[in-house]
Order: sequence, then structure tokens, then C-alpha cells
Amino acid sequence: MRRDAYILIVESDDLIRELLEGWLREAGYTVIAGSSAATAREDAPRLVIANVSSPRGAGALIRSLQATYPAPILVISARFRRGLGASKVAARQLGVCKVLPKPFARGELLAAVGEALEDA
Repeated sequence: MRRDAYILIVESDDLIRELLEGWLREAGYTVIAGSSAATAREDAPRLVIANVSSPRGAGALIRSLQATYPAPILVISARFRRGLGASKVAARQLGVCKVLPKPFARGELLAAVGEALEDA
């Protein structure tokens, strides 16, 4: 990843946001994290990681992020079923690069981020 590129984390839960930020920084990524998308810098992020608390409200959040940032979006959520097939279907329905169901391990997050950045 370019030195000036960054990953934007949009997560309302302070503990989860700090955990994600720590894992990504330890892996060498530049990260900006906040409870809303307004936290980002003027330059566009390379990847947006956004928590979706409800599948019903996901569409509006995703459309807003897509309109604001020309970057792939990785959705994390406790509301989507675990399993590769269900996650792929949810990602396709939402128009995002990937859905990572909570709970997930550090390795799963880093694999999803690496995959999203490679595909971008």
C-alpha cells in the first residue's frame, strides 16, 4: 500500500474500533478511525471498513460511503450469517467487496483487507 494511502474505519463501538485500528496498524497499515465517515481526510482512503448494525439500514450507509469515497468497502457486521457462501451473497446484494461476519479473528480481518486491496 502506498505510504500516503490509508484505510478508513467507520465503527461506532469504541472498543471494536480501537481493536481494528490496532490490528491494522500492527500489520503496517495507515489507519484513520472514527464513529462516522466524517473522520476521513480530504484525500480518499484506499479501503473503507464499515460496521453495519442492521441489514435493513445497510443500503443507505453503503450508498453514502460509495458517493463519498471512490474506494472498495469491506462491511463488518454481527447481523450476517457466518459462512463463505452467505457472506458472498450479502456482499453482492449490498454492492460491496466483502462482508466479514462478527465475530472474526485478527487473521480473518487481515486476509479480508489484503483481498480487498488486491482486488481494488
